[in-house]
Amino acid sequence: MPRVVHRPRRSAVRPTVLTIAVVLVLAIAYLVAAAVVPFTPASAAKTTYSAPTASVPDLTFPAYGATAVQAPGFADSLQTSGDTKPRSIASISKVVTALVVLDQHPLTTTSDGPTITFDQQQHDLYATYLAQDGEVAQMPVGLQLTEKQAFQVMLMKSANNYAGALALWAFGSIDKYKAAAATWLSAHDLHDTTINEPTGLDAGNTSTATDLVHLGELAIANPVVSQIVGTKSVAIPTVGQIENSNKLLGMDGVDGIKTGTLDEAGACLLFAATYQRGGQDVTVVGAMLGGATHDALDTDVQALLHSVADNFHTVTLTNAGQSFGSYSTPWKDSADAVAKSASTVLVWGRTTVAAKASLHTLTFGSRGERVGTVRFTIEHHAPVTVPLVLDRAIDDPGIWWKWTNPFQGS
Repeated sequence: MPRVVHRPRRSAVRPTVLTIAVVLVLAIAYLVAAAVVPFTPASAAKTTYSAPTASVPDLTFPAYGATAVQAPGFADSLQTSGDTKPRSIASISKVVTALVVLDQHPLTTTSDGPTITFDQQQHDLYATYLAQDGEVAQMPVGLQLTEKQAFQVMLMKSANNYAGALALWAFGSIDKYKAAAATWLSAHDLHDTTINEPTGLDAGNTSTATDLVHLGELAIANPVVSQIVGTKSVAIPTVGQIENSNKLLGMDGVDGIKTGTLDEAGACLLFAATYQRGGQDVTVVGAMLGGATHDALDTDVQALLHSVADNFHTVTLTNAGQSFGSYSTPWKDSADAVAKSASTVLVWGRTTVAAKASLHTLTFGSRGERVGTVRFTIEHHAPVTVPLVLDRAIDDPGIWWKWTNPFQGS
C-alpha cells in the first residue's frame, strides 16, 4: 500500500494579516504625512483704491495792481494776480527795516531791549519827513525809549522818523543801513526787492507781490515783529497812545502785518491771517499793491481771504475698517486687510492722492492682527502710512481637514 505523505497545510491567515499590516502602515504613513505637511499661505489680493478728489481753487482777486497770496506749509498754494514787475511798496519798507535792525540788535518777546537815547540828528528827522508829508511821531532830543517801544512806534503808527532813527542807531548812517538791507535781502532770496532807505517815502523802494509774501512769512516767523504787528494799540511815553494803522487787524482772522501808502504806490497792504481748519491753525500771507484807497483795498483783501480760507478742506484718506486687500485659504476661510484707524489730511486747493498697500504673507491670524500697511502719497504733503489689520480670524482648520483633503493645503 503506497505511503501517504502529509504536507503541512499553508495557513490562509498569514497573507491576510500581512495585507492588513501593510494597509495600516500605509494609512499611518498617509496620516502622518498629511499631518506634517505645512499649510500653504493664504492667497492675498489687493483692493483697488478710489482716490478722493479736490477742485481747483477759485480765488477772488482785485482787477488792479499786483496781488499774491500763499498758505505757508501748503506747497503750490502761491496764487498771483496782476503784474509781476517790482512796484513801489511805501511803508511796507519798514518791515525790512525792522528785520534788518533786529539782525543787528536781536530782541525777544520777554525783553524790551536796550534803552535808546535819541539825539539831535535823530530829532531832526521829524522835520525832514514831515516836510515830505510823511507820518511822524514826537521825538524830542534826549527822549529815552526801549528798542521795543521804538519798534512799536515805527511798525504800528508807521512813524517815518522812528524808522530813520532806528536805522541811524543800528548802523550809524542811512548809507550803511542801505548796504546792510541789500545784504539781508540777498541772504533771504528777496532778489526782486530794492530798499534805498528805511521809511518807504522813497518811491524807489520796490518789490514784487511774490517777494512780499516771502517777506511776510519772515515777519510773522519773527516772534517780536509778529507780536508788535498784531497789537492794536499801546501807550508810549511822550509819544502817547498809538493805534495800529492796519484797520483790518482782528477782523476775518487778520493778525498783521503792515500798511503802505504813497502817491506812486497807491494803497498797499502786507497781511497775514490765521484760521482754524481741520483741527489745526493755518496761516495765510498775502500782499496787495496799487489800491485806490485803503477802505477799498481792505474790502478786496477781505474778499480774497474769504476765498482762500474756503479752499482749505480735509481729505479723508481712509475710514477705519476700510478694506485694502483680502486673504483666502483652501479651506474656504477668508478675511479682509482693513485700515486700523481713520486718517485724514488738511489740504488747500486741488490735491491728488494715491495709495499702495503692502500685505504680509499669512497662513493663520487672529482678528486685529497687523498684516501690512497702506501708504498714501499726497501731492505737496508728506506721505501717510496706516497699519492694516485682519477684520476676522483665519483659523487652523485642524487635522481632520488635512486628512480629508489630502495635500490641498500644501
